[in-house]
Amino acid sequence: MFGPMLARYLARRNIHYGWAVAAVTFLVMLATAGAMGSAGVLIKPLETEFGWSNAEISFALAVRLVLFGLLGPFAAAFMNQFGVRKVVSAALILIVSGIVASFFMTEFWQMVAVWGVVLGVGTGMTALVLGATVATRWFDKRRGLVVGLMTASNATGQLVFLPLLASLTEAIGWRSALTVVLAALSLAFVLVLLFMQDRPADVGLAPYGGRAVVPAPAQKQSFAALLLSPLTALRDASRTNTFWVLFATFFVCGFSTNGLIQMHWVSICGDVGIAAVGAASLLALIGVFDLVGTVLSGWLSDRYDNRWLLFWFYGLRGLSLLFLPFSGFNFYTLSIFAIFYGLDWVATVPPTVKLSAERFGAERAALVFGWVFTGHQLGAASAAFLAGASRTSLETYTPALIAAGLLCMLAALLILTVGKRAPANLVPQAG
Repeated sequence: MFGPMLARYLARRNIHYGWAVAAVTFLVMLATAGAMGSAGVLIKPLETEFGWSNAEISFALAVRLVLFGLLGPFAAAFMNQFGVRKVVSAALILIVSGIVASFFMTEFWQMVAVWGVVLGVGTGMTALVLGATVATRWFDKRRGLVVGLMTASNATGQLVFLPLLASLTEAIGWRSALTVVLAALSLAFVLVLLFMQDRPADVGLAPYGGRAVVPAPAQKQSFAALLLSPLTALRDASRTNTFWVLFATFFVCGFSTNGLIQMHWVSICGDVGIAAVGAASLLALIGVFDLVGTVLSGWLSDRYDNRWLLFWFYGLRGLSLLFLPFSGFNFYTLSIFAIFYGLDWVATVPPTVKLSAERFGAERAALVFGWVFTGHQLGAASAAFLAGASRTSLETYTPALIAAGLLCMLAALLILTVGKRAPANLVPQAG
């Protein structure tokens, strides 16, 4: 609505409008991170109120994580066809509706339907693919840094919401606590309507660092062809070793972060006598250092071999997870873990996005990364369910933590099998 007006205002001050779009996207991903991360503080209250087991609740949340990942490639196609603003606006409405509906659930199937399906679809439309799409459209230079900033919004979402949500949940109940998330999502919705633009050409600009205004490609395909375009991109990308290495390593990334630590951290700490507010504060500390680590990763990915960056990121994360079960869970060791692990929480994202763009081309980068991100969420869903099952049957999270650490060490070695240079015409470009 006010995009062109703001673009002219910023141009007079030599500021590219792409940074405003990036800021709005950051806030959208920040708010949806609150919706995603809030599940971690709900496990105990839902167990108490409804009598559902950790494994049952983890199953519902695993469904959400699977859909969160599977929607990524289709979200990229929808953004190409209908525009970023329309898709993000619809997704935010869906997320808000799902959270409000959860206030009235009384049966477990309703938990699966609302927190699993509705929120899974809504958050899937605003996943990391949104950040990758904005970065590739609006930035020719500083793309890695922008992806780092977008990804860091997830950590900032934890920083802003989790300690507050944990405290409010204990004081006034989980329903009232979630109104904070609803307020943030509503603010993000207003900002999207006012300032989000689909492409630089919409305000008469070239991408940041570029010279030519790039018009939006003509959209002539049918709706059926639109739905098939992610599958076509998957068919072409899956013929390459590079895709499967990125998919497998990102599976490990999701297994060792969102599905395990973000989802179960409060319960892990609760098992050793740490209250929910204290556990959420530690997770927020992880978020603080991830903000630093992910932005730094974006800066490094513009300058160094992304394969070796990923080697170190996965390797160091694996060491930190192998250390955790034997740390004693005291203040000092948990603080060390939070700092060390936090620097690496999602630092893997900027190099993975860069490798996807380099290997598969700018036009299909978002679609291919969407499928790579599906691997991330399948890993997260696996960890969310298996860690909950481990806790229910064995009364400990130790096997899940050790498994995640070993998988990270394997991913560090696997990423080095990607060739240094991308072969010409690796994946056919969209016509």
